[in-house]
Amino acid sequence: MLQKFDSRNSDIKVWIKDRLYPRQEAKISVFDSAVQGGDAVWEGLRVYPEGIVCLDEHLNRLLASAKTLAFTDIPTKAEVMEAIDKTLKANGMSDDTHIRLTLTRGEKITSGMDPRLNQSGSCLIVLAEWKPLVYDNNSGIKVISSSQRRNGPQFLDSKIHHNNLLNNILAKIQANVAGKDAGLMLDERGFVAELNGSNLFALINGVVYTPFAHACLPGITRKTVMEICRNNGVACAEADLSLSELYNADGVFATGTMGELTPVVEIDGRVIAKDHPDLSHVLGLFKASIRNFCQPLDY
Repeated sequence: MLQKFDSRNSDIKVWIKDRLYPRQEAKISVFDSAVQGGDAVWEGLRVYPEGIVCLDEHLNRLLASAKTLAFTDIPTKAEVMEAIDKTLKANGMSDDTHIRLTLTRGEKITSGMDPRLNQSGSCLIVLAEWKPLVYDNNSGIKVISSSQRRNGPQFLDSKIHHNNLLNNILAKIQANVAGKDAGLMLDERGFVAELNGSNLFALINGVVYTPFAHACLPGITRKTVMEICRNNGVACAEADLSLSELYNADGVFATGTMGELTPVVEIDGRVIAKDHPDLSHVLGLFKASIRNFCQPLDY
């Protein structure tokens, strides 16, 4: 499903480093590390009137990823929250909003890979857009397995939520060429990892399974689904899952901040039911519970 331009975003204000800019003036330097090598970390945040879903967990992951990559001059959590707050207020946003929160290593004194060339500190970008859920979660999505493998920790640790997304983008290109909504990526052993932009769950004989977070991102929406299931007496476990198990599952769904919970109705031409009662139950629990995970901005 291709996202469409929302005219409400024509005149949004974007936070860059230490201030707000109109959309047309929101730029970063050609010497910024995000341009030079995809050297940045990011989070996606969903905004409701009650607050931002799992805000603290998202900010913890952003700052942990920056530390792992040895960024310097990392902003504090309070500074990031203040920037988010100012951005949302400047745009009058409190619902139907998605935030792409990015922290780059910052601007270099000259082009090159060496982080020692970064001498101006990191650069925080808060891009808040009017963006309802991006998928039709009633109809679901169709996916195709990709030849592009998801990185394992021996190549690039998925625990780092980094901006170098080329292997995911290649999987998405394969899905586009095939006329499908997303690419299903396997790990280096051939087990299911995730979709190119979201985590996966499968319902099999009353149990909700999700791949181990070895190669896939240990997503925050993924973690929230597991918590909701366990709080409501629904069996939930991590497992190595093969494509055959997904083809024959009672239900499959994707999770992520942009789409929340989305049924997968086809994998490699195999139809997957979207009306199984176990699937409907889990989707209903999430919809009824997700706003309980909202946190107000408090800095």
